[in-house]
Amino acid sequence: MADSTSQQSPRQAPRPDTAEAPTRVSDAEREAAVERLRVASVEGRLTFAELTERTEKAYLAVTRADLEGITADLPAMGAPGADPALPAPRRFHAVMGDCDERISGRISDALEAHAVMGDVVLDLRQAQVPTGEVEVCVTAVMGDVRIIVPDGVRVELTGYAVMGDRRVAVREVPPGMRVPVVRVRAKAVMGDIKIVDDEHHAPVRRALASWWRQRRSRGGGHGPGPGPDG
Repeated sequence: MADSTSQQSPRQAPRPDTAEAPTRVSDAEREAAVERLRVASVEGRLTFAELTERTEKAYLAVTRADLEGITADLPAMGAPGADPALPAPRRFHAVMGDCDERISGRISDALEAHAVMGDVVLDLRQAQVPTGEVEVCVTAVMGDVRIIVPDGVRVELTGYAVMGDRRVAVREVPPGMRVPVVRVRAKAVMGDIKIVDDEHHAPVRRALASWWRQRRSRGGGHGPGPGPDG
């Protein structure tokens, strides 16, 4: 007669999950990444726009993988520095005319912009800014001055306007972030001075360009013809 007590196989213990959870970053690690970006900017490896964009991403990083992606193309701290960019011009004038400058050199000293019955446009996004700070002294007399800065910078505007206007149209930076700064000392007499970031500069054109790129990436483009930004 067979034994009524059947032998049961031992229950297998649950297998441990071998997938490691992403490691969350600390505030100290974020600050270290921001300092690494600052050093890269001093060495001329990052433009003003790149420094600002990556600084914002570093503060918003949640995992170490996020931070590693921000600094993956930068050398380790202590590596030989790159040759600095050539100094950018410091003075820009428009007297009964126009001055439109996209600065790509190194900004080490304060810039000056003067518009007298004319228009001055300064684009700072591709400049090299070793200190992470830019100072601009602006005078507009019956003229207009427009300064284009990267998204995410902090703008400090001082000065006065007499029968004119001084305006800042940039995205507000959350408190506590050590981000690049643009300081503008503005004097407007029957003229306008405006500081805008990339988000507020030509928004319609950028929206069309973004739509076109997304459409092409989905295979919806017809032929190799130029898009709205081409």
